[in-house]
Amino acid sequence: MINLTLRQLRYFDALARHGHFGRAAEACSISQPALSMQIKELEGTLGGLLLERSARQVALTRFGEELAQRVREILRSVDELGDFARASQDRFAGRLRIGMIPTIAPYLLPKITKNLTRMHPELDIRVRETMTPRLIQELVEGRLDTAIVALPVSEPSLTEVALFDEKFLLVRPGADEGTPVPSREMMREMRLLLLEEGHCFREQALSFCNMQSAPPREMLDANSLSTLVQMVSAGIGVTLIPEMAVPVETRSASVSLARFRDPEPSRTIGMVWRKTSPLARQLLQISEVVCLSAGKARPRQAARSLRA
Repeated sequence: MINLTLRQLRYFDALARHGHFGRAAEACSISQPALSMQIKELEGTLGGLLLERSARQVALTRFGEELAQRVREILRSVDELGDFARASQDRFAGRLRIGMIPTIAPYLLPKITKNLTRMHPELDIRVRETMTPRLIQELVEGRLDTAIVALPVSEPSLTEVALFDEKFLLVRPGADEGTPVPSREMMREMRLLLLEEGHCFREQALSFCNMQSAPPREMLDANSLSTLVQMVSAGIGVTLIPEMAVPVETRSASVSLARFRDPEPSRTIGMVWRKTSPLARQLLQISEVVCLSAGKARPRQAARSLRA
C-alpha cells in the first residue's frame, strides 16, 4: 500500500500550479528546502520523477502532469468533505473563499463583507480579486467556493444565480456637460478609453458600440476604471463605467455623466459555484446578502445549471 499524505499532495499541487519552488513554498507557508524534501519523498514513494528541475523553474514530467490532474480531483473531493460537514450544521461558519472581478470588488466588497460578518460572525471570509477566466479556473479546481462575476460564463460544471442587472454610463470631460449623448454609431468616431484585454467589461463595452470586429484606432487601454476616469478628466477621451462604480470613481474627477438612450448598455451580475458544492444552500443565502449590499431586491433568477 502506497503511503501518501494530504500535505504532500497539497505541496505538489502548489508546485504544479506555480512552476517554481520559491513561489510554491511561499503559497504553502513553508521553507523552500522543506518543500523540496517533501516532493522528493513523494517521488520516492511513487517510484517516478515528477519534475524536470532547472536553476530558474521546474517543469512537470509526463507522469507529473497526469498525477497533477488526479491530485487536483482528490484535493477538491477532500475539501468538499469539509464543506459537507459544514453544510450539515445549523450555523454558517468557517472559511468562505469568494472571488470577484475587478470591476465589482472595489465597490461591493466592503458592503458584502460588513453584512456577512454581521449576519454570520463565525465566517472566515477570504477574497480573491482577478479576471473572470482565472476565477472560473480556480472555482472548478476547488480553490474558491463561489465567484461574483458578469454573466454568462460558459462552464457546464457550474451553477449560476443571476442577481441583478446594472446599467453602463458614459463618462465625458466636464466641458461636455449638457451636450447631446452620442449614439452607438457616433461612439465609433470618438476616442474610446477601455480596460485592457482580458477584462469582460471591455468586451461588453465593445459589444454595445458594435466594435468587436474592427476596434477604432483611437482606442486606448488602462488597467482600472479609476485610471480610465482620470484620463477622461484630463481630456484624453471618453469611457463607459458600470453604475456601481460612479460614486467612487467620479468623486474627485472633473467629468460629466450621461445615460444612453434605450436600449441602454448593461450587464448581468451573478454568482457561480460548483454543481457538486455541498454549500449550495448557504451560497444561495449569500446571494441574497450580495443583492442587499448592492441595494437591490432578492436575486432576480432562481439557481439553474449553466449550459455549455
